[in-house]
Amino acid sequence: METQKLTEVKIATADPSALGLFGLAMVTFVASSQKLGLTEGLSLILPWAFFLGGLAQLFAAVQDAKHNNIFGTTAFGAFGLFWFGVGTTWLIQLGVFGETLAANADPKQLGFAFIGYLILCLFLTIGAMETHKVLFFIFVFIDFLFIGLALSTFGVMYEVTHMLAAVSEMCIALLSFYGAGAIVLNKHFGYVFLPIGKPFGIFKK
Repeated sequence: METQKLTEVKIATADPSALGLFGLAMVTFVASSQKLGLTEGLSLILPWAFFLGGLAQLFAAVQDAKHNNIFGTTAFGAFGLFWFGVGTTWLIQLGVFGETLAANADPKQLGFAFIGYLILCLFLTIGAMETHKVLFFIFVFIDFLFIGLALSTFGVMYEVTHMLAAVSEMCIALLSFYGAGAIVLNKHFGYVFLPIGKPFGIFKK
């Protein structure tokens, strides 16, 4: 009796960073339009916050974990959860969960959350230096975004710091759109169709 040998087919997991960056691009693009005064209100930012900012980046984090990529897992996971947190905060402020909860909201607590994310992002900015230059500059603008958000939330030079946050967020969106498109096309064509810049080579040779 012949023994059939079963050949294991190893299915490679696709690089999720393009989807994660696209999720980041979409939510920051829509959210920055409100900060810049191009649009008004929060209601129609919410779907993009939950589905693109939240779910898309959490999915990318899970897929990056399969690649044993601690940087991507942490970055996409942290920002996916960030947008769920921000979206829920907006729902509270809009009174969706009742007037009592909305009345007890202290915006300064959100300011401390922004500082916490700034601390994380400073570490991630260093890590991004050894990934590629587009990602590095995305994180530089994320750092400026959280500086602007934290200071404006605490009422420090509000007009200036609010605009710093708004412009930084739009820059994040545009760079993330480019990064997502470049990763897709570079992988698809098998060569550098759109450059994203080599790592700086300072900490990793």
